[in-house]
Amino acid sequence: MQTLHFISGLPRAGSTLLAGLLRQNPRFHAGIISPMGPIYMALQEATSAKSETAVFVSPAQKERLLRAAFSAFYEDLGPDHVVFDTSRLWCAKLSGLVRLFPDARLICCVRHVPWIMDSFERLVRRNAFDLSGIFSFEKSNTVYGRLDGLSKEAGTVGFAWNALKEAYYGEHADRLILLRYESLAESPGDTLRKLYTLLGLPWFAHDFDNVTFDAGDFDARLGTPGLHDVRGKVRREERMTILPPDLFRKYESDTFWADPKLNLRKVVVL
Repeated sequence: MQTLHFISGLPRAGSTLLAGLLRQNPRFHAGIISPMGPIYMALQEATSAKSETAVFVSPAQKERLLRAAFSAFYEDLGPDHVVFDTSRLWCAKLSGLVRLFPDARLICCVRHVPWIMDSFERLVRRNAFDLSGIFSFEKSNTVYGRLDGLSKEAGTVGFAWNALKEAYYGEHADRLILLRYESLAESPGDTLRKLYTLLGLPWFAHDFDNVTFDAGDFDARLGTPGLHDVRGKVRREERMTILPPDLFRKYESDTFWADPKLNLRKVVVL
């Protein structure tokens, strides 16, 4: 099977930009979101005690089925490819991934949380005449309701945030590579070189002035055009937040990966 790594972490934190850069390398496969997340969960459910036939499936068979699903899904790429499979789910499934793919690394994209919230709110206002599936197509929410929904346990940000902390403080934290959006946007060459080194991969000369990623059909189905657009030069834009000050402050202290005292397992942070 191909070399397999995973991309997870927080939304609006650079995973699409990272995929757009990685896929410039003809040996690499990367995307915005993989069907393997739902497939993994469906197989897990079908072979659990929830299914009456699960009694006929041994632990070894469960493991083989899950590994075979990845192998079958990526078979067409050929054995020389490096696959980066993307899902917010993977941080919450790290113990299983480690058993399935002992050599795989989990790249977790992170970003100062208030700016994640700001980024989501900008999308809402940019698409002023649309209702977004991110907010359950709610008609009458304010920015307060939208951000509260995002941060809940099952919310887009809340789930990813809790899953990231589970992996960061867990026993397999040595498999993580945290990639800061700020680093990738400000110093894409240096950051990507360090990532290549950590993954043990030969360097490829990327074009940081012409990065593209277009998932228009996917974004349109979600009612959020532009959600995964990446076009042009990699750069970090300085701007004022559009969030009310009290909302910005509410999430301002949530950047745990920036505090060395909290990095108990010495997770690599780029």
